[in-house]
Amino acid sequence: MSQLAFFGYGIAGLGFLGLFVLLLTGWRARFQGSQLMWAVGGTAVWSIAAAFQAGYGTPGLDLVLAFEVVRNLLWIFFFLHLLKPFAAGNALYTKLLGYVRLGCLVLGLLMLAMLASMPDFLAGLRSPEMQREFSLVGQLLYAVLGMALVEQLFRNTPVEQRWGIKYLCFGLGALFVFDFYLYADALLFHRIDPAIWSARGFVMIMAIPLVGITAARNPDWSLMVFMSRRMVLHSTTLLSAGLYMLLMALAGYYIRLYGGEWGGVLQIAFLFGAIIVLVALLFSGQFRARTKVFLNKHFFSYRYDYREEWLRVIGLLAGERGELPLQERVIWALSEIVESSGGLIWIRGEKGSFRLRARFNCQHIVEARIDAEEPLLAFMASKRWVIDLDEYRADPEVYDDLNIPEWIIGNADSWLIVPLIHDDRLLGMVMLLQPRAPQSINWENLDLLKTVGLQAASYIAFNQAAEALAEARQFEGFNRLSAFVIHDLKNLIAQLSLVAKNAGRHRHNPEFIDDAVSTIENAVHKMNRLMAQLKSADITGESRRINLVDELRDVVDAKQGGSPSPTLQTDVETAMVVAEPDRLSSVLGHVVQNAQDATPPDGDVHLRLRLAGDQAIVEVRDTGSGMDADFIKTRLFRPFDSTKGLTGMGIGAYECREVISALGGQVVVESKPGAGTTFRILLPLADNARQVPPLAQAAAEGPIQP
Repeated sequence: MSQLAFFGYGIAGLGFLGLFVLLLTGWRARFQGSQLMWAVGGTAVWSIAAAFQAGYGTPGLDLVLAFEVVRNLLWIFFFLHLLKPFAAGNALYTKLLGYVRLGCLVLGLLMLAMLASMPDFLAGLRSPEMQREFSLVGQLLYAVLGMALVEQLFRNTPVEQRWGIKYLCFGLGALFVFDFYLYADALLFHRIDPAIWSARGFVMIMAIPLVGITAARNPDWSLMVFMSRRMVLHSTTLLSAGLYMLLMALAGYYIRLYGGEWGGVLQIAFLFGAIIVLVALLFSGQFRARTKVFLNKHFFSYRYDYREEWLRVIGLLAGERGELPLQERVIWALSEIVESSGGLIWIRGEKGSFRLRARFNCQHIVEARIDAEEPLLAFMASKRWVIDLDEYRADPEVYDDLNIPEWIIGNADSWLIVPLIHDDRLLGMVMLLQPRAPQSINWENLDLLKTVGLQAASYIAFNQAAEALAEARQFEGFNRLSAFVIHDLKNLIAQLSLVAKNAGRHRHNPEFIDDAVSTIENAVHKMNRLMAQLKSADITGESRRINLVDELRDVVDAKQGGSPSPTLQTDVETAMVVAEPDRLSSVLGHVVQNAQDATPPDGDVHLRLRLAGDQAIVEVRDTGSGMDADFIKTRLFRPFDSTKGLTGMGIGAYECREVISALGGQVVVESKPGAGTTFRILLPLADNARQVPPLAQAAAEGPIQP
């Protein structure tokens, strides 16, 4: 072992000595170069001392460890100097760097005092056991700090400049990692393992070319290094993980020492469990959130790195971090600012009411529609405040005794309501859920939330304008198609008019009769084809009170010629609604026709009418092919998006939703691929003279809300 250690450390010492000479001859009096040069020189001296100690037993191990303390200090000071440019203009970070430098120096002096020969009056404070333990702990702390500094330098150097320092980080990072392994093992078993100590020299040899390449790539060491909050978070996490493993190693040692014959087994199980706990913590969102809150409170004058926050928000809203719909990305962007677990978003509709448009990590039951007259909306539109619901629950007078709906206040998970303002109008609102880690809300949080809300509102408004423009262009094409259809109808009318005109003179001519029949059949075929494609987009008309039961029976009778034949079940004989009969019949007929088209001949299409409260509920169930959730969400109600090829125009489902919405109702679709589809149409009843089953029974028969 001694020969291998002598060989390894000797080659490493000669290599670092040669590198020191090269740096010395090429030094241009730049401070960065001098720092690197002295660190390389100190490593060379230490390696040569370790080689002689392994081969000849002199100098003693204490002196070798003292040289190692000096080596560690030189490398750590070098890394601290590379990180120093960030401190310009930042008094807090300047102090932090100074404290780290001072702490390393004090630790080094104490270690040197323990390792060097001192007067007899210190002998009582410097027993061999204490000297050994203190030295091992100090070396382990230097290794952990070295790993943290290497990680900081690499992570926060701009990507385009990492080529200049990556080999230095790989080489020195490997040395510090090996040192951590060596001294953790030594501290655990109270002795330095000869095999690990001997292998250390060969690890040093591997680092020499990496350091040399870095020196060649950075003759002036003009690196643009900055310190971000993310770097502080990762560095703190790494340091914490190192200290945690150090404590767990000590605990494992005492378990082995006092555990009797089960000590070894318990030690292995304990250390493995400690590693599992560490991994779970590192991947815990709540742990990261609590760490960020702690750092923001105690180490930064401002809570946010605004440059980083703004880049993150813009990236989220632009869809750079996923394929989520825009509304969900808005919730995500706002929730990450305050470490919220999720939220919901309501967007203003054309008639002023606000409808629930998206959820993000939230399954709470809420109102899908908020009326335009709701005081909460008027308050946010005028004040533009972010409403802290915890503060409101404690002191409603802060918000001028605003009356917030009970379904919001009664939900303990509701936390913040953020207004989305665009063009001095309230475009929407986002309700965020309670944070992963408890935190207080101050002016900085509120200002950033309002600012991001303004940006998000502009994205939503732009998206709405783009969709409206796209639909307008589609309707323009639809109108052009109508012109062609009208032209074809005009030709058909001309043909039929000619037949009618000549019928009086040629009614007894068999050839004329044959031609007339052929012309009529051709005209009927063309008109049926045209009418199947052309559907009126007008959802207005003269509405009146009609019996929904009669309308459903007429629709079922009209569709009996299709396959499969629909069936109807009604719980009542009268259900009066206010609607335009032809338009409502057209919508119901379209839903039934779609169900028949999607269902094989041996399947079922079943209609049912029931009442719940002040609503009539029409359910059209089929056993057809079904639809997936993504199709329902993104394509089913999109105009001009048809799955029927040339035979469909893609406006039937869109027309159904618009007509029912204009009547004050709602369309809910439940479907799964291969399991059929249920269209549930909810319409308000015309008056109170109706047969209403108990609400509990109605709720038991099927859900009303999607």
